[in-house]
Amino acid sequence: MAAPRHFLQFKDLSSDELDYLFERSRIIKARFKAYQRHWPLQDRTLVMIFEKASTRTRLSFEAGMHQLGGSAIYLNTRDSQLGRGEPVEDAAQVISRMSDIVMIRTFEQDIIERFARHSRVPVINGLTNEYHPCQILADIFTFIEHRGPIRGKTVAWIGDSNNVCNTWLQAAEVLDFNVHVSTPPGYEVEAERAGLYGTGHFEQFADPMAAAQGADLVTTDVWTSMGFEAENEERLRDFADWQVDAEMMRAAKTDAVFMHCLPAHRGEEVTADVIDGPQSVVWDEAENRLHTQKALMEFLLLGRVND
Repeated sequence: MAAPRHFLQFKDLSSDELDYLFERSRIIKARFKAYQRHWPLQDRTLVMIFEKASTRTRLSFEAGMHQLGGSAIYLNTRDSQLGRGEPVEDAAQVISRMSDIVMIRTFEQDIIERFARHSRVPVINGLTNEYHPCQILADIFTFIEHRGPIRGKTVAWIGDSNNVCNTWLQAAEVLDFNVHVSTPPGYEVEAERAGLYGTGHFEQFADPMAAAQGADLVTTDVWTSMGFEAENEERLRDFADWQVDAEMMRAAKTDAVFMHCLPAHRGEEVTADVIDGPQSVVWDEAENRLHTQKALMEFLLLGRVND
């Protein structure tokens, strides 16, 4: 039995494999828009394990699996033995014998790595504290749709160096583009935590306006990620100068796009006129979680297809 392919970090896939996924996402999305049935995963079962709640992750994976002809089962750790102390390794052995593919949204990356080591089927990272690879898969596909290849382009990340930021940095190294990161003092990128194996594709800026200068894409996230709610008041003070507003978008290229993984707090990390404005592609970005994840599940289970 061949070892399954997993998608636990963005760098788990090569640039060639990612290019295939972006093209496959385009085909799958076009079929969806044309109401053409596409059931390559008929009779396959996806198990979705949630330790962290999410609207977009559950909806995109569950709807996506149904649209591929399969079925999806939702498990919350509160309602399963995982939440009652069953070892992750034991749960992986059992769950992977009763399903074809597993998506996990949890806290520590170590949990999903341990699960994958003992799984007989592909495991997808739906989000951990360290990484959010499915989000960046959708983000880059969205950029390609609107502006073409991302190679050689510049992405400005404004705000917290969180799991989404870490994944942008990995993606830049795999796909050969640049990331300008600007965070408040004390929130800088930690290269080891980001899982970087080089530093040639990102630069840190103390001034967020300087980071946005000449960028092709400006992106951000909430200032207080899930799990850091106790720091909310402190973060509101620390991040006050790191809001993406119209002035910052003017510093970027005239055709720059704005992205946000959502949910957004208008008036905090981004102003309403930016997220609701003509440069924003956040709704395409949100929808594309569905299509890129369908392409990903198809690839992990069937490899490359030519239909």
